Amino acid sequence: MEQRAFGRTGVSVPVVGMGTWQTFDVRGAAAEDRRLVTDAAFETGVTFFDSSPMYGEAERVLGRMLDGRRKRAIVATKVWTADDREAAGQIARALEYFGGAIDVYQVHNLVAWRTRLDQLDELKSGGTVRVVGLTHYRAQAFGELRRAMQDRRVGAIQIPYNPHERDVEASILPAAADLGLGVVVMRPFGGGSLLRRRIAAPALAPLAPFGITSWPQALLKWILSDPRCHVAIPATSSADHLRTNAVAGDPPWLGPDERAYIARLAAS
Repeated sequence: MEQRAFGRTGVSVPVVGMGTWQTFDVRGAAAEDRRLVTDAAFETGVTFFDSSPMYGEAERVLGRMLDGRRKRAIVATKVWTADDREAAGQIARALEYFGGAIDVYQVHNLVAWRTRLDQLDELKSGGTVRVVGLTHYRAQAFGELRRAMQDRRVGAIQIPYNPHERDVEASILPAAADLGLGVVVMRPFGGGSLLRRRIAAPALAPLAPFGITSWPQALLKWILSDPRCHVAIPATSSADHLRTNAVAGDPPWLGPDERAYIARLAAS
């Protein structure tokens, strides 16, 4: 799988990663089942894992699945609270889950972002955080995100991007490129809505020269063919789905015509 320099951060990341929202919020035997998908991730070169304290058990479960191979993983997680005491607790728990270090620590949904940047930058200075980032999923917040991106301590952003959610094309992606920020793409399948479309095999045939044999691969390659995007993080609890997703991380990349064709399929 292709690796990309994560903006100006000095970190290289695989272009397909793995999210943990809902899929890793499990307990007991179901938590152990997630070992299969994590094993498949490492087998296919998917080593970027994204989580958050707002995802229930996901951080804890992911930490268990990475035990013994943490150094091979790039872990992105988040702090998500306006309460300073709770923020300290979230950070302490995440560091415990992930071996005392976080590769990409993000301020989730810009909550108290100025204060949290102070906190995370201090951790970065101490060597326990490599990259500090910001996230938001709502287009109405992109004005504030755009302003926050100007802070020199910010090295990465996480935003939604897919053929149905393209608001970031107006200013967020251009600004990220100008500032040299790493870009993590959430919601590559539109929260699942794009996967509910039934795209017939003949419609995908023109995309075969790009290694695309499935609709999820088409959606991921649509995103990753934009060079401003560094890693997409589809969530899955299926090892087979993960292996299929990973194929989208290999070139060749789509041109404007192919991306427009996929966007038309998504709108059909």
